Amino acid sequence: MPPATPTAIERWSPASSSIRQVSPPVYQDRDPEKTVNRTGMVGQSPVMKKLFSIIERVAPTDASVLITGATGTGKELAARAIHDMSPRWNSAFVDINCSAIPETLIEAELFGHQRGTFTGAHENRCGLFEKASGGTLFLDEVDALNLSAQAKLLRVLQEHSVRRIGARTNIAVDVRIISATNCDLSQAVASGRFRPDLYYRLRVLPVQLPELCSRGGDVSLLIDHFLRTKTERQGTKLRRYTAEARQALVEYPWPGNVRELENAIEYSLAIGVGEELGLEDLPMEISASQMQPSTNDFKQVLEAFMNETVSLAEIEKRYILSVLQQFGGNQVRAAAALGIDRSKLYRRLKQYGVMAVKFLQEEQDGLQLRTWNAEN
Repeated sequence: MPPATPTAIERWSPASSSIRQVSPPVYQDRDPEKTVNRTGMVGQSPVMKKLFSIIERVAPTDASVLITGATGTGKELAARAIHDMSPRWNSAFVDINCSAIPETLIEAELFGHQRGTFTGAHENRCGLFEKASGGTLFLDEVDALNLSAQAKLLRVLQEHSVRRIGARTNIAVDVRIISATNCDLSQAVASGRFRPDLYYRLRVLPVQLPELCSRGGDVSLLIDHFLRTKTERQGTKLRRYTAEARQALVEYPWPGNVRELENAIEYSLAIGVGEELGLEDLPMEISASQMQPSTNDFKQVLEAFMNETVSLAEIEKRYILSVLQQFGGNQVRAAAALGIDRSKLYRRLKQYGVMAVKFLQEEQDGLQLRTWNAEN
């Protein structure tokens, strides 16, 4: 391992990293409608029921688990569930995001170091393997480990002991390894970026998490779950979505998966001012997808002008203005629906002599969003 530089020590500190030691929670079912499985995950779709069954079967074993899945599917939550349902539940669950730590420090964090081994090592320090001994070590984004760290990790898994950097003796450790990645590790092995022997050591029990778009009616369950838990945490009254807003949430493809859905609900609760949350309280990309003008809309515009002597530019103008009106004068959302850049829409509106202004007007019942379209 190359010596750590003072610059690397300055840039990274445990306080700013994703490394933390978590005390094991006491499990309790807080969901009155039983939408939260005993794993702590929400879902009733067939793919999630299969996942719950797999987790319940792999949890009691002591073999290494490799969790794969797209970003935002809940890999850390699955890892925590496996730990909580295992015989190690009352011992430490220690997690580390391997991509969040400089390469020059990753080995010191995992295996520990002796004082004076490298610049900035002012004291003896145990690594995460020692902290997790008796419990579980979760290696998130394990594909980010460099080849040197991979070799040492493999040795620890084989010998069940760890040697601190700069030390001469080994320390016995009893750790279950759960790792996770959002990439195809087999391709990383094929390209030489990941050791094949370590890959097979980590992938004793593979667990694949499904994307949200393949989970059937789980989106609706997750909406209710996040609304309830977040309002409870904030100590506020439970709020709900209008039928249109809920439909937009259910029909959105969710490329960012459960994390994106949770963030969207957090956004709505922060932006919305009423008891009901509408389309205007959703992130732009979600409301725009619901209000996207259809082919039929464009046909109606063309049919309306078929018998008139109008130019193509005039048809374009009237269609753009109809979409703008549909979005309440919101140029950002109208541009997204039209599939053009906002600056291009702005130039068109300026050319048409149209102003689309959104502003907040304070009324007795609070802040009301109003739109004024004025044509010169």
